[in-house]
Amino acid sequence: MTEMPSATRLATDIRAGRLTAVSAVTAAIADIEARDTRINSVTRIFGPGAVAEAEKIDRRIAAGDDPGPLAGVPFGVKDLFDVAGEVTTAGSVVLRESRPATQDATVVARLRAAGAIPVASLNMDEFAYGFATDNAHHGITRNPHDPARLAGGSSGGSAAAVAAGLLPFTLGSDTNGSIRVPASLCGVWGLKPTFGTVPRHGAYPFAASLDVVGPFAGTLEDLQMVYETMYGADMPDLPSVSTLRVGRLGGWFADNVSEPLARAIDAVSTHLGGAETVVLPEAARARAASFLITAAEGGNLHLPHLRRHAQQYDPATRDRLMAGALQPAATVIQAHRFRSWFRAQVHAVFRNADVLVAPATVGEAPRIDQPTIMVDGQSVSARANLGLYTQPLSLAGVPILSVPLAISGGLPLGLQLVAAPGREAALFAVAAELERAGLAGRVPLPMAKGR
Repeated sequence: MTEMPSATRLATDIRAGRLTAVSAVTAAIADIEARDTRINSVTRIFGPGAVAEAEKIDRRIAAGDDPGPLAGVPFGVKDLFDVAGEVTTAGSVVLRESRPATQDATVVARLRAAGAIPVASLNMDEFAYGFATDNAHHGITRNPHDPARLAGGSSGGSAAAVAAGLLPFTLGSDTNGSIRVPASLCGVWGLKPTFGTVPRHGAYPFAASLDVVGPFAGTLEDLQMVYETMYGADMPDLPSVSTLRVGRLGGWFADNVSEPLARAIDAVSTHLGGAETVVLPEAARARAASFLITAAEGGNLHLPHLRRHAQQYDPATRDRLMAGALQPAATVIQAHRFRSWFRAQVHAVFRNADVLVAPATVGEAPRIDQPTIMVDGQSVSARANLGLYTQPLSLAGVPILSVPLAISGGLPLGLQLVAAPGREAALFAVAAELERAGLAGRVPLPMAKGR
């Protein structure tokens, strides 16, 4: 098995003439066709259009032009991003008869302008409502590290495609953890940027007051380059880690953590100077508020479709959306009031800390034939509860970097690095230090370890 090189290396070789964009794109497509049957991360390949785009890149290079820092790099998009000429279905047959997009989503257009080439749409939970990427229409996406286990969701296809080495980077969305959960379970890097800073235009919405779009990548260097392209500007220079105050989230974020993950977070905290424990008040209520707001906004968004096409929805998605649409207005208003209070509490923490460390999930990926996790001593649904540690933080609108831990020794484990709004540079600085120390990095597949 030959994995896709990093986006940075691939673009360097293409711009230098050592490789053509056409060969990179056709190799990616061939690899998807040969290997994705095992994990089911891809729902559609943009073959002819992608090859035509690659031919344009090669012609520009031959003419002495520079197509951009991501010249000829193939990438995939969660099937809720508009790609010109393609139908955006958001993982559902409800939208399959929609007209093809007339233009790219803003972030897709920015990546194209940098030379990158979209080659595939990627599997997801229907309308991004779930943490499993168990799609009634396209099937379940399997974890490349163990196909008997979940990849996580709702951006599971995006994480799995990178973990499998099919694509160097992909795009996903995160409302309550849909980048952070699958990145953690699949052992890749992921970023949920500060709310409102990366354009969502052309991305099918779920809960407008929470939705964020962001990248997955196999390397931290690629993640930063793709994020800056999506954002539309370079970040400030990364600060020295020695100047950053790092805290460790306790309380809610220390309960239910598996022993291997707890040990890994201990090692990370020790390396970062013995991070002081910080407890966020009312994290359980924050998670409940996130549930209520998501259900209400998603339910009301889908109400017109539900009235006309209810039977076309996955029943699990349909029932939750309908329940959300029926919530009393007073309940939703109370949830938003609590959100304002909780956001202020989170932001206040950053007066005394620059970066917070927290688990991304309770542990390794659950098995598909037993999709449960242990919470408070009880076996509960993974689809509903994998966001245990991601949902409360979503309310605050802060940037969060999902870090694949390189010290787990088995199936992937991940943590969240959390910073104040607009402080993505601090997250990348700490992540780079963990990578330098050998504590973080994309988790190799078992075959790549020689098993």
